[in-house]
Amino acid sequence: MNTTKIDPKVLSLLEDKIQLIKTTKGAIYLVGPIRLPVNLYGETVVFKWYCWLDCDEVTEEFERIIDKLSSINLAEYQQSSVLVYGDFEYSDDVIIRMHSICHTGDIFGSKRCDCGFQLKQSMKMIVEHGTGALFYLANHEGRGIGLFSKAMAYILQENNYDTVEANESLGFVDDSRNYSDAIMVLKALRSKPVTLMTNNPKKLEALKRAGLEVSGRKPLWGDVSQYNEKYLQTKIKKSGHLREETICPND
Repeated sequence: MNTTKIDPKVLSLLEDKIQLIKTTKGAIYLVGPIRLPVNLYGETVVFKWYCWLDCDEVTEEFERIIDKLSSINLAEYQQSSVLVYGDFEYSDDVIIRMHSICHTGDIFGSKRCDCGFQLKQSMKMIVEHGTGALFYLANHEGRGIGLFSKAMAYILQENNYDTVEANESLGFVDDSRNYSDAIMVLKALRSKPVTLMTNNPKKLEALKRAGLEVSGRKPLWGDVSQYNEKYLQTKIKKSGHLREETICPND
C-alpha cells in the first residue's frame, strides 16, 4: 500500500462526504451527496449522487481508506451507486428502483431487453413523483452472471434457448443477484417506508426480509417489441415476474 500523505485540505473536503456503514464482512464506504445534473428526455434534472465501495477494513480514519485506494486499480472493478431526488430522507412518500446494470440495454440501447427503458422510465417517474432514488447495481449484469457469460447466453438465445434455459445451460441459476449492500445503503439514507418500482417479486421479498417497510409497488412494463417479446414472456412464465394484462396479450 502507498503511504503518500494526503493533503489536509483534500482530506477535509472528502471526509465530510464519506459515511461508514458497518457490515458483517467489513464495511461499506458511502461517498456523497454529489450534485449531478442529468439530461432526462431533453430536460436537465439535478439529482444527488452517491457511490459506495465494499471494503474488508473498518475504520473512521478515512485517510487510510483513501490512501489504500491509490494502490488498487479500481477501474478494473465495478462500484454501485444511487441517484437521489428530492427530500428522500424525510418525505413520507418516496419511490425507489433497484436497477441492475445492463451494458447492452442501458448503454447501447439494445432492444433485446427492456432494461434501458426501465432505467430512464424509473428516473422519469421519480422526478414526476417529487422524491425517490434509483439504485444502480453494478455487479448484477445478466442477473448476476457477468457480461462475458451474458454474451455467451445471447448466443444460446439466438439458437432458441430462452433466458432461463441459456443461463442454466452455462451452469448458472436463473437469478443470482444479491441486494444486501444496496439495502444497507438504503437504510443509511432513509428509515421510512418506500414504494418499489419493479415487476420482480424477488426484489420485494429481499427488502421485506431485510426488515424494510414496503408501502407499495409500481409496475414498470413498456417498450415491448418483436425483439424482446419472448424475453418478457419468459420473465412472467419462468421467473415469476408480476404480469400486467397489457403485456404479452396473445399468450
